[in-house]
Amino acid sequence: MKIEVLVFQGCPHANEAFALTESVVRNLAPQAEVKMVFVEVGLLPREGFYGSPTILVNGRDIEGKKGASCGLTCRLYEGGKGVPPRWLIETALLRALEPRNILFLCVNNSARSQMAEGIARKLLSPEIAVWSAGSEPTEVRNEAITVLGEIGIDISHHRPKSLGEIPVDKVDVVITLCAEEVCPLFFGKVTRLHWPLEDPTKLEIEEERLQAFRMVRDELYKRISTIV
Repeated sequence: MKIEVLVFQGCPHANEAFALTESVVRNLAPQAEVKMVFVEVGLLPREGFYGSPTILVNGRDIEGKKGASCGLTCRLYEGGKGVPPRWLIETALLRALEPRNILFLCVNNSARSQMAEGIARKLLSPEIAVWSAGSEPTEVRNEAITVLGEIGIDISHHRPKSLGEIPVDKVDVVITLCAEEVCPLFFGKVTRLHWPLEDPTKLEIEEERLQAFRMVRDELYKRISTIV
């Protein structure tokens, strides 16, 4: 796996971006090496350089940008920050690792992990098996069914599952979604990601709760779509 952090000399975010990339790589692909590449002033824009810092995994930009490269400018990521969020680097590496069997985990397997399963089945290749499960499965929330239905994904047939119902020997990627709770443990040699998303079921006012489900849905959709 080839991982490059493209920066110009004096970029204020170069070291932070490089350190974050190294941290993600140590966790997900420890055999890979991260290289910092300086884009020099006066040269033609390097292919694949979209501002400093640009992170390439096997030559592909982590945001999937294509087309003409830019000059020596600072790059802004999610939230107007000069360094990408950790999850964006993680999903770029995950894409390069070409996972075959992905498991989403939370406690009740009622909301976040169910939505993640539905979205992943919609977006990812049918050759990739997708499951969800929980340590204390309860029931699929109606709000999860509703908000996914709003974007054309039907999970009304889903049911909550425990780990005992999952072919754990086939799983090669586990993504945990708990924020305030203690996430379920998964024993086995797998690639592990943690996306701490707030539990939308905790809100008492119905409309606020439904809006929280939409926010989690949109965040999951954004992240899972980058694995494609």
